[in-house]
Amino acid sequence: MSESNKEREIPLLPLRGLLVYPSMVLHLDVGREKSIKALERAMVDDNKILLATQEEVQIEEPGTEQIYRVGTVARVKQMLKLPNGTIRVLVEGLQRAKIEDYVQEDDFFLVTITYLEETKVDENEVEALMRTVLQHFEQYIKLSKKVSPETFTSVSDIDEPGRLADVIASHLPLKMKDKQEVLEAVDVLQRLEILLNILNNEREILELERKISTRVKKQMEKTQKEYYLREQMKAIQKELGDKEGRQGEIDELRNQLEKSDAPERIKIKIEKEIDRLEKMPGSSAESGVIRTYIDTLLALPWTRQTVDNLDISHAEQVLDEDHYGLEKPKERILEYIAVQKLVNSMRGPILCLVGPPGVGKTSLAKSIARALGREFVRISLGGVRDEAEIRGHRRTYVGAMPGRIIQGMKNAGTVNPVFLLDEIDKLASDFRGDPSSALLEVLDPNQNETFSDHYIEETYDLSNVMFITTANSLHTIPGPLLDRMETISISGYTEVEKLHIMQDYLLPKQMEDHGLGKDKLQVSEDALQKVIRQYTREAGVRNLNREAANICRKAAKIIVSGEKKKVVITPNTVESLLGKPRYRYGLAEKEDQVGAVTGLAWTSVGGDTLNIEVSVFPGKGKLTLTGQLGDVMKESAQAAFSYIRSRAKELNIDPEFNDKNDIHIHVPEGAIPKDGPSAGITMATALVSALTGVPVRRDVGMTGEITLRGRVLPIGGLKEKSLAAHRAGLTTVILPAENEKDLEDIPESVRQEITFHPVEHLDEVLKIALAKETVKSK
Repeated sequence: MSESNKEREIPLLPLRGLLVYPSMVLHLDVGREKSIKALERAMVDDNKILLATQEEVQIEEPGTEQIYRVGTVARVKQMLKLPNGTIRVLVEGLQRAKIEDYVQEDDFFLVTITYLEETKVDENEVEALMRTVLQHFEQYIKLSKKVSPETFTSVSDIDEPGRLADVIASHLPLKMKDKQEVLEAVDVLQRLEILLNILNNEREILELERKISTRVKKQMEKTQKEYYLREQMKAIQKELGDKEGRQGEIDELRNQLEKSDAPERIKIKIEKEIDRLEKMPGSSAESGVIRTYIDTLLALPWTRQTVDNLDISHAEQVLDEDHYGLEKPKERILEYIAVQKLVNSMRGPILCLVGPPGVGKTSLAKSIARALGREFVRISLGGVRDEAEIRGHRRTYVGAMPGRIIQGMKNAGTVNPVFLLDEIDKLASDFRGDPSSALLEVLDPNQNETFSDHYIEETYDLSNVMFITTANSLHTIPGPLLDRMETISISGYTEVEKLHIMQDYLLPKQMEDHGLGKDKLQVSEDALQKVIRQYTREAGVRNLNREAANICRKAAKIIVSGEKKKVVITPNTVESLLGKPRYRYGLAEKEDQVGAVTGLAWTSVGGDTLNIEVSVFPGKGKLTLTGQLGDVMKESAQAAFSYIRSRAKELNIDPEFNDKNDIHIHVPEGAIPKDGPSAGITMATALVSALTGVPVRRDVGMTGEITLRGRVLPIGGLKEKSLAAHRAGLTTVILPAENEKDLEDIPESVRQEITFHPVEHLDEVLKIALAKETVKSK
């Protein structure tokens, strides 16, 4: 429907948030006073009114400048007054019109308008545009849920291009600016093109919305699934008594940090590491490294310590309960406790217990810890050849871990444990560093308060630790390391001490372990004596403990088989249980022998006897040495031989014996390497006996180094050698005069049964050892 192009006056109804196209029929609720008066004027005239949209929705009373200039002339078809004072109007859009001027603005808007006529266009072009618009509208309907499919059916029946554009625009949820643009497009082609652009944009937006919606939906589904699983996991963990996941772990670490006894600088470092762990993904490999590092720092004792029990009588009682004998080591430990009690705080010396295997070095360290009421930690250094074993690995390495010292402190849980470094003489070194050098800082009381471990990267105080080391021999311990320790020698046990240890410690313990009471097994003292003498030969009691276990096993079998209800072991029944004796007790020779002398030797497993034999036979003066002798021992033989040649006349030996005879010196047990200077006088005595034909007393043992002038020089290990002489049944021991001071270390029971002869010259040795005197008086 169209009007003439002339101007006419018509009331104006400003619309807020709404736009009416021609051919549209809809209800309007009118409440503003100006708008109601405009409707009343329209009803008085020809029921026509101009519907124009205001630019800003928020404005309650718009002015002439705030209303779009192009609107739609509509016919008021019906009016209904509502109870709330508003008027509901049914209007039908008729034609586009443009406001030329405002005639009245006070009571209501009265405007002069000009109708806008649609221009004629090329039918083919319009048809193509109409089809394209319909296609895009159909796609829009499929993507959008806001427009029903039935709408497309009704729209597709419209033949007029201008009306088609208006109807489609009315169904689209467009911004008011875009709707106004369609309304102002009088040219049909232009209107269709604008609509096509709008549909394109809307379709693209809808496709993006669908993609976003799909992605969000998937994410939501994944999140919901994870949430559901996480809630399930929490429920399971709660049932199991676990904390809630990773955050629970972080909270637990922070709780541990609050309770930790670490100094402030360490707490700050741990807090930083916990923050790093919290921000790091759980799947990260580094998170495991950080967690291990935090756990190590939290587990280490920083100030926590036990209170020392400094009661000397209690300590003495504990040491005596655990060990028989060992008077000197016990005395030194009691001295340490006494000093601690007087000064309250002391950077104690590093004790090094040196002795053969099986004498109780390790168990003595445990007893010290029990006596003091301290924690006990033991690490074995045997075969350690990597410096990182002591100082730890740097955290740049995969699988890095702290050194054994820090691990030991972690296990102890206190800063003042008794820390045993076992087998310190077995340390090795290679291209990975020298662990003995790394121990220098640990075992130095003036340095170990700032001990540095590569892993924890912080200094650690070891000054409160009581370090005890053990070794079989001092020869392989580096000098600087040995200098930092106070050595206490544990030489070995006498036969009497072994008997007490067997009766009071070893046998009762083995009987308990094997389920044997006193009513089932009884071993006589004589039987134990026989086991000690004929089935073991050692400085310690380790093999003796094995024989005690062997006796208990044999007895258990006899009892369980029903053969006997109680087993009584006497010297006569020992062989039936343990087999033939392994060692001969007593003197090696039944009578005095020519050219055979018993020497005394020191080994890393205690003292031992050494039989040296000399044979003289016709020849050209060749000297033969056998028995796998070391260079030092060969040189001792040469020195003894030279001395005898120089004193042949005084010794009643043919001065030309060297030209007429060959001499063979042999040390039995040739499979065992032997070395050392202390067999010098033994070889000289054997040579004199063989050359003079005078036998050597079978009950005499000797030790000492000889010079070319016949002087007897001091030796080491006298206590061990004396114990070996006692085990072998010797009654006389010849020793260098300078070693007389060492006789104090020998147990009283041994000194009572052996006569010791300190000598300064070989002539004195020969007077004591040979069955008759050979040396001419000077």
